[in-house]
Amino acid sequence: MTQTFEIAIIGAGMAGLSAATALSEAGHRVVLFDKSRGSGGRMSTKRTDSGDLDMGAQYFTARDSHFRQALQGWLDRGWVAEWSPRLFIRNEDELLESPDDQQRYVGSPRMTSLSRGLLENLEFISQTRITGLQHTDDERWELQDDTGASHGPFDRVVVATPAPQAVPLLGAAAHLEQAAAQVQMQPGWTLALGFAEPLDTAVEACFVRVGALDWISRNSSKPGRQGLDTWVLQSNPRWAMGNLETEKSQVCRELSTAFAEVLNIDLPKPAFELAHRWLYARSEGNCNWGALAAPEKGLYVCGDWCLGGRLENAWISGQQAAQTLLERK
Repeated sequence: MTQTFEIAIIGAGMAGLSAATALSEAGHRVVLFDKSRGSGGRMSTKRTDSGDLDMGAQYFTARDSHFRQALQGWLDRGWVAEWSPRLFIRNEDELLESPDDQQRYVGSPRMTSLSRGLLENLEFISQTRITGLQHTDDERWELQDDTGASHGPFDRVVVATPAPQAVPLLGAAAHLEQAAAQVQMQPGWTLALGFAEPLDTAVEACFVRVGALDWISRNSSKPGRQGLDTWVLQSNPRWAMGNLETEKSQVCRELSTAFAEVLNIDLPKPAFELAHRWLYARSEGNCNWGALAAPEKGLYVCGDWCLGGRLENAWISGQQAAQTLLERK
């Protein structure tokens, strides 16, 4: 008879959901924990009266054959859709239309539709920040949260959080702790704007190579989006690092000014604006670990930062963590 495990997964972003799906399909009991109210991590959508605003990951691509196979299932279920924006690049001198023909995908009708779809049939404990792991005498795990409550016991634990949040949970396996501590995460600011009348521009998405911004998208151009003419602006890490403690009102002003300069238009007063700071927006550098493991302790680690970023790599990392766990007898 195949042995089944009780498995805790800390973090319900793409890496954690990927690992949870694989382990659940293999017949194990999986419990997902996340400090947020919902799932998806940086696949974040803010639901407003002005429309649904993708505040985190803007889109994803599919290069790996296994990921493409999973993607086809998500397309068939209607969780995601292809997005083909009119794409531009803003360099030092001018705004140029890009010949980029990369296929891009988004959750439909919002980015969190994908995470919610993956969460179906999984046990999920939200608004629970896990702050410590205790290895018990019988080689199982108890999880402590920030209220002092305990969860468990579990046979295995998968940590699927950003690297800085993983470090305090990995003290029982020094080599995992040290690896996660090497990873530097870059911050970012996101600003969402909504306008009563559509802006007079052909731009639907733009990579920005000058000033405070890194990316602009016409959020309302994505499949299934309704409401105002909405836009999402993302700062570059350098600007965000210099403005970590800047008041949101000032962030709105500065990024709106940068936005108007990129499009070379007089920006009308927005009907809606929302700024959000990401302390761990993306990983700095390119690790190629796939996933990390201390199988002798039943402790595993995954995340996009284990493969240099990108939503697709988060999924791959979660799959690799699950496979390593399943191979351990």
